[in-house]
Amino acid sequence: MKREEISDYLSTTLDDTRPWLPAGVRLHSGKVRDILDLGERLLIITTDRISAFDRVLSTIPCKGEVLNRLSTYWFDETKDIIANHVIQDWTPRSMLVQKGEVVPIEVVVRGYLTGSAWRDYTAGNAVSGIKLPEGMRMNQRFETPLLTPSTKEEQGSHDRPISSDEILRSGIIDRKVWERIQSAALALFKRGSDILEKRGLILVDTKYEFALRGGEVILVDEIHTPDSSRFWFADTYRSLFEAGEDQRKIDKEYLRGWLMERGFMGNGRPPVIPDEVRVETAWRYIQAFQLITGQKFESETSGAEAEREKVLSLLS
Repeated sequence: MKREEISDYLSTTLDDTRPWLPAGVRLHSGKVRDILDLGERLLIITTDRISAFDRVLSTIPCKGEVLNRLSTYWFDETKDIIANHVIQDWTPRSMLVQKGEVVPIEVVVRGYLTGSAWRDYTAGNAVSGIKLPEGMRMNQRFETPLLTPSTKEEQGSHDRPISSDEILRSGIIDRKVWERIQSAALALFKRGSDILEKRGLILVDTKYEFALRGGEVILVDEIHTPDSSRFWFADTYRSLFEAGEDQRKIDKEYLRGWLMERGFMGNGRPPVIPDEVRVETAWRYIQAFQLITGQKFESETSGAEAEREKVLSLLS
């Protein structure tokens, strides 16, 4: 897709599924995803909504399709490591999945000392119970990736870091289940890192979510997307690290920066996001898809109305 073609999709964004769902359909609506409960199955619809500073602010054309197709790509690339919840893609923005009992722990794997881990480190704190050696620098690579879990709190509350020892002492997860989750998370991170290395990218850190189905651990939610992961460009990592400068990255910081320039960081009334900013944000998501997968992105959706009809056909 060419940059100038994105404007054609501004009017086809998928925002809220609630107005057109039949009465009685059980729906959970998150910041970005709408989840329809179909009994033993779920339909996960990745809308074009975008959030920043914990506020849903607008829609970004093609964003839902980019994120859904990225997860589909990675679920397929990692299915030999651990089973996942995918039954089939249903529309470009949605997938039909198996229902499972979601494990109430978010598993973050970190390859580099950056973000919240760096902030904890400079404050003299352990990172999810892990005491790091002295003298490390911002954005330094760990000898081996760190697994840093956090709790999954109710919407509106902040997740909190938790150590592996705390998880086992609390009885949140059975020891064998937790060991399986840890080994799977590290193997997934290695697979992602190996694939992205061939594309000139570094998988810096990412989150994984797991569920239990029939006593077995399965991978759920999303995997290795710009919304769940941090990516850097490999060719400039060393020079920027040695200079102590910020890394070149793929993420949605463009929109956050635009908002911060206008004094918005989550409180008060957000500025209206003009179409040219929505298009630029969409272009960055599309570039991310192409860099991460090595594939050209061409939208497969024929609009929100066509997706609605396909979803309703499943419900009927």
